[in-house]
Amino acid sequence: MAKEGPNWDGLLKWSLANSDGNRPPRQLSEEDRKWFMQAMQSQTLDVIQRMKEITLVMQTPEQVLEAQGVTSADIEDLLDELQEHVESIDMANDLHSIGGLHPLLGHLKNSHPGIRAKAAEVVSTIVQNNPKSQQLVMEANGLEPLLHNFISDPDVTVQTKSLGAISSLVRHNKPGIAAFRLATGYTGLRDALGSENVRFQRKALNLIHYLLNENHSDHNIVTELGFPRILMHLASSDDAEVREAALRGLLELARERGGGTNNSLAEDCEKLKQILQDRIKGISVMSPDDLGAAKEERQLVDSLWNACYNEPSSLQEKGLLVLPGEDAPPPDVASKILEPPLRAWAAANPSTNQDSKSAKKEAPLLLGMGPPSTTPQVERSTNSGCDASGSAQT
Repeated sequence: MAKEGPNWDGLLKWSLANSDGNRPPRQLSEEDRKWFMQAMQSQTLDVIQRMKEITLVMQTPEQVLEAQGVTSADIEDLLDELQEHVESIDMANDLHSIGGLHPLLGHLKNSHPGIRAKAAEVVSTIVQNNPKSQQLVMEANGLEPLLHNFISDPDVTVQTKSLGAISSLVRHNKPGIAAFRLATGYTGLRDALGSENVRFQRKALNLIHYLLNENHSDHNIVTELGFPRILMHLASSDDAEVREAALRGLLELARERGGGTNNSLAEDCEKLKQILQDRIKGISVMSPDDLGAAKEERQLVDSLWNACYNEPSSLQEKGLLVLPGEDAPPPDVASKILEPPLRAWAAANPSTNQDSKSAKKEAPLLLGMGPPSTTPQVERSTNSGCDASGSAQT
């Protein structure tokens, strides 16, 4: 387990006792220097050494640990500690060099679901926004056990944590995305959308949106697998985040290849219209507080209606698309507090302001003709119907 942090209170008292802030610090005696070094060394944790110790435990067979009285809860605590260490990118990359990555991936197959879930969480931390560790995990075949746990694990927490790790592993990682696609990852995402676990659904929806945004060719895959109808169903979910994520996915599909008959939602056009009308009715009866929290959902409903039917939704007519104050700039508080001294002085001296105003009224003396005045032309263009950007039409 991790040791307690440095004894900052003791070091602070020692520092205050040996310096008053008005004179250079005195030279430490040999005895004081020795005490200080011992205090620091006793409280400092060697992270690499500690990670090696955790790695040694992870390498020990499960039955041996049980024989020594080490419980699954103890292993989860060690993985918790390891996760704290690998939050640093340098430490995350060092885990492989000290031999800890393969044992960690091995814990994805542990018999205890809590350990499997925690191991997936550590993997997610290691690879998040870390191309080097993403590559190391891919080379160690870490995607395979993550996919297995995401699709087939009987514990939904393990499934959810594994999906989170997969999402972190494939983001901005083209080889990871390709491997996910080839390994029927989309089938797993479809099944996840049918789960009763809201958190699991959210993670699946977020990854779907990312993948569709990154690979427009995948629109055909999700259409063949029946995603549009599932997303329509989830657009009426009781969970606001699920609704928004489902609407976001539908909007991505609606913008596919210019709409029309090529649109993934063309076959269910009327059904989608009914769903959106129901959402508009639901938004219309929301309280002011709920309307404020549903700002993104309101915008998504209007954008999806416009993309599919080439006209604004009735949210605009009802004045519910942008509420009063939502498009206003934030209040200028800083300028009042940080008002420049000269501006404050001028405000306190109206006579000076009057003098400056009268000076501005004096017409300047012009010699010769000035340059001809020009009026800039402002062109306005209206966008009607479908265009190549992907707006759908009926």
